[in-house]
Amino acid sequence: MKAVAFLTGELLPHAAAEEECLYPAATRTDRARPLVESMIAAHRIIGSLVERIRTEPPVRAAGCGHALRVLFDVHLTDENERILPIIAADPEVSLVEVTHGMHELLGDHQPAFSAEPPHQCSCGESDADDPVLDVREVPHSIRHATVFGAFDAVPVGGTLVLVASHDPIPLLHQLDHRTPGRLDIDYEQRGPEAWRLRLTKR
Repeated sequence: MKAVAFLTGELLPHAAAEEECLYPAATRTDRARPLVESMIAAHRIIGSLVERIRTEPPVRAAGCGHALRVLFDVHLTDENERILPIIAADPEVSLVEVTHGMHELLGDHQPAFSAEPPHQCSCGESDADDPVLDVREVPHSIRHATVFGAFDAVPVGGTLVLVASHDPIPLLHQLDHRTPGRLDIDYEQRGPEAWRLRLTKR
């Protein structure tokens, strides 16, 4: 059954990797600890529901599947809107290291955040001192929240270099709505393989 294979082969290992790498980074902030405890408790319930989906008769398994979907939607919202911004705003936590550790646990050694060399172009400018966030390897479900958290950590006058696989127009609208009048956007590259933008906080 494809659904069970996905739940046991991808969802549960991802939850375990979050507990190993992501949540410890969040608990550096005292106010995040109760939230992380609730996230871990939700993982236990998710694991129980997955086991019931795997072993129960079809009708009961379907009911457990619905419960799992409802729980996971709430869980994902908490992760996107509360956990990730806390981590991204901590200047002593490296998102590169946190996400790379998760990828290693999941058997994927490609880091979610690029440590690519500084951009050099004919304009003569360099972004060597600006953080580069390559979201092409970030799971889509947490991509926007990751950018929000990273931009929240940028000081006034600072710049975040964003690399995406497409023109991130919806994301830019959301980011501008979060920081009205404080966002400057400059495109350095417009495809075809990557879009590269400089997001500067006023």
